[in-house]
Amino acid sequence: MANKYNQKIKILYILKNLMRNSDENNPLDTESIILDLKNHGIEAERKSVYKDISVLQEFGYDIIKTRTPKSGYFIADREFEVAEIRLLCDAIQAANFITQKKTKQLLSKIYSLVSTSQAEKIKNQVYVDNRPKCTNENIYYTIDKLHTAIQDNRQVQIEYRKRKITASNETQYETKTHFISPYALIWSNDHYYLVGNNRNYSNIMITRVDRIKSVEILTDSPRRSFSDVSEYKDYFDSADYANKHFSMFSGDPESVELICSNELIDDMIDKFGDNVPILKHGDERFKIIINAAVSEGLVSWIIQYGNKIEVKKPDALKKMILNRVDEIKNVYRIL
Repeated sequence: MANKYNQKIKILYILKNLMRNSDENNPLDTESIILDLKNHGIEAERKSVYKDISVLQEFGYDIIKTRTPKSGYFIADREFEVAEIRLLCDAIQAANFITQKKTKQLLSKIYSLVSTSQAEKIKNQVYVDNRPKCTNENIYYTIDKLHTAIQDNRQVQIEYRKRKITASNETQYETKTHFISPYALIWSNDHYYLVGNNRNYSNIMITRVDRIKSVEILTDSPRRSFSDVSEYKDYFDSADYANKHFSMFSGDPESVELICSNELIDDMIDKFGDNVPILKHGDERFKIIINAAVSEGLVSWIIQYGNKIEVKKPDALKKMILNRVDEIKNVYRIL
C-alpha cells in the first residue's frame, strides 16, 4: 500500500526537484532525479521518469530537455524571472516598515521562486545597506486588520504612540487612543500610512501605521463616509490623495502655480506625471499648475529647490514659505 501511495506522489517529487534545483545552467539528468526519488522512499525506472516529465509538459510546465552544459531537464519558464525576483528583493530590503526579522522571512520565501543556484546569485548581487528598520513586529497584523476594516466599512479603535524625551533625557512613549473611520492604506516615503477620519473632527487624519500599537475593529460601528470629509464621492482615490499630499501632511487641496527653472523639468514630470501641463515662461523658466494640499509638507518640498522654484499663488503658500525662511534664518543667525 505504501509503495502504491509513493508511486502516486512520485510526479510531485519530480516537479519539486526540477523547480528547486534546475535551471538552464544546471539541468538535472535522469540519474539524479531517480536518486532524489529514492531518498524519498520511491523506486523509479528511467521510462517512468520520462513518462512523468511528459505528463508535466502536457499539463503546461515548460520543462526543456537539453544536452548542454550537460544532458538533462530544466524548468525554462517560471512564474517570475530572475530580474523580477531581484527587484522584489531590493524593494523588501529598502522598505523600512518591514522589520529585520520579517525581511529575512520574506526574502527566504521569494528565493524559493527560483532555483537554488539562481537564488545564491541573487543573494550575492542584492545590496544590503544599514538603513534603520521598523521594530514593530505587529505591523503586519495591524495592516491586515486595517484592510479588513476598510473592506467591511467599520470603524477602528487604535492605540497610537509617539516618542518623547523626558526631563532626565530618557526616551519614552506617549500613547493616545483614537477612533478612526479608515479609508485607505498608502505606502509613501518608505512608510505605511493610514488615511481616515477621527470621529471627533470633520477632516482627514493621517497616521503612521508603524506607530500604531494595537487595533480593534468596532464591528457595531459603521465608518463615516469619506464623502463627508473629503473631495471624493464615489470611491476614495488613494493614488490621487498621495499625489496631492506632500510627505503625507494633511490639508485641503487647491490650485498651486509654480514657476520653475528649466533644469527642473525632469523632476516635475517625475513627481506629477507626463500629463502635468508645462507652459514656457520666458527662455529659462516654465510654469506648472498643480492641485495640491497647502501644508508644511509642500513647503518643505518647495524649499529644497531654493530659488529654482517661485510660488506665484496662492498667497497663503507664499506666506508659509516666508515664515519658514525666517525660522531658518533665526536658527542660523550669526551675531
